[in-house]
Amino acid sequence: MDLRQVYIFAPPAEMLLRLLGTLEEVRLLSGERQPAAVQVRLSEMIAVLATLVADALMKLGRLDQARMWYGTARAAADDAGGIELRSRIRVQAAMLPYYYGPLERAASLAKDARLLNRGRATSTGAFAAAAEARALARLGDVEGARTAVRQAIELFDHAPAGPADDAWAFPRRRLLLYLSGAFTALGEVREALRVQQEALALYPDRTGIDPALLRLEEAMCLVHQRNPSEACELASSAYLAVPEELRTEILGVRTKEVIRIMPARVRETRAARQLGELLALPTGRM
Repeated sequence: MDLRQVYIFAPPAEMLLRLLGTLEEVRLLSGERQPAAVQVRLSEMIAVLATLVADALMKLGRLDQARMWYGTARAAADDAGGIELRSRIRVQAAMLPYYYGPLERAASLAKDARLLNRGRATSTGAFAAAAEARALARLGDVEGARTAVRQAIELFDHAPAGPADDAWAFPRRRLLLYLSGAFTALGEVREALRVQQEALALYPDRTGIDPALLRLEEAMCLVHQRNPSEACELASSAYLAVPEELRTEILGVRTKEVIRIMPARVRETRAARQLGELLALPTGRM
C-alpha cells in the first residue's frame, strides 16, 4: 500500500520511520546527476514526504522539528516550481500554528496559499480557503471567516473529485472538519453540529484523530450552549476513545481548549477539574 494511504490510519511515531527511510532514498537519488524533468519530480517527492514528516512531528508535539521539516518541504516545493504544490505545502504548514500558535501565522500561511491558487477550482484552493476560515474565526474576524467559508465551499463544489484514502487529498470529510473549526469558533452552533455529524458519518469506525477532533469541537459547542458538565464528559470520552498510540499531543491541545473557552468560574467546577486532571496523567495511566 502507498505510504500516503497508510499514513491516514497508522500512528504518527510509526510513520516517521517509514517516511524518513523513503525520504533518504529519494534524497540520494536527487544528489546524483539527473535529467531536469526527473530532478523536478524528485523535488516534488521530497516536498510531499517532508510535509508528512512535519505533520507527524506536529501531531506528536515536536514543534521545533516540525517547523524545520515544513521549511524543508517549502524549499523543495519552491525548487520544483509548481504552483499547486507550492500552495499545498503552505496550507499544510498552516496546521502547526493553528493548533499551537500563533494563530496570525496560520491565517497568513493559508492566505498565501489561497493567493497562490489564484481562485482556481482545485482541492488545494478549497483547502486554503477553509484553513484561512477557521484561523480567522478563532482570531475573531467574523466577516473574513464567513467569506472564506463561502469560498471554500464554492471551490470544493467545483473542483475535480479526488481520492478519499490519500493523506495528500482533501476529501469532503476534511472540508467538513475545517468548517467545523470555523463554525465552532464563530459560535454558530447549529451549523457546527450539522457539519460535525455529516463528517463523522464519513468515518465508519470513528476512532482516529480527526473523528476525535470533531467530537472535541462538539464539546466546545456544548460550552457555547452553557452545558459545561456535558462538554467535559464528551471531551473525556472523545480523548479516551482514541487508541493510545494515536492519542498524541495535538489531541491534548484541543481538549485543553474545551476548558480554556469556559468562563473562569466554570473552569473551577468538578467536571472541568477532572478533565484537566485526565490530561495531566502520563500516557498509559488513563
